[in-house]
Order: sequence, then structure tokens, then C-alpha cells
Amino acid sequence: MSKITARHALTRQVDLLVGQVAHWPSPRWRDRGETVYALVQDFADAGAEAEGRPRRGVPRLADANLPDQLRVTVADALAAGVPDEELARLAGRVEAVRRSL
Repeated sequence: MSKITARHALTRQVDLLVGQVAHWPSPRWRDRGETVYALVQDFADAGAEAEGRPRRGVPRLADANLPDQLRVTVADALAAGVPDEELARLAGRVEAVRRSL
């Protein structure tokens, strides 16, 4: 998969997921927030690995902040130069999470 295609697939899936969950009220996040937070951490880890930095835990903010945290960690991972194969894997993971919610 080309870098443009991998990036496009990833940003498309993230846009769909954020559009799906950004308006959720607090009760709707129950039992779902940890799933989205795990994606946030995956992107932070991928970015750290691409930059040769140690992995660090992302602060767990309120569920309503998860869509913004996801966008930020995705942007950071893209800026870090995460390899195409990893971008494709992450796009598939976002899609799977989106479908499960």
C-alpha cells in the first residue's frame, strides 16, 4: 500500500470513528471508552517507535476527550513517519473498533 493510500485509509477510518462517537453523552461511553483509549495508546506507541523514543502511557482523560486525543495521536504518528505497513494495520484496527461500537 502506498504511503498516500495508507494515510488516506487511516484518516478516513479515524474520521468515521470520530464522527460516530464525538457526540456521545457520558452514559453511552460506558464500557466503550477503554476501547477507544486503547487506540489512542496504540497510535502514541507507533509514533514513539517510529521516532526511536520509549513508549509512554497517554494520560487517561474523560471519555468526552477521547475523540480529540485520538486525532492528536494519529497526527503525531503520521508526522513521526510511521511505516506504511503499520499505518495499514492501524487503519484496520480503527475500522474494527468502529464496527464494534
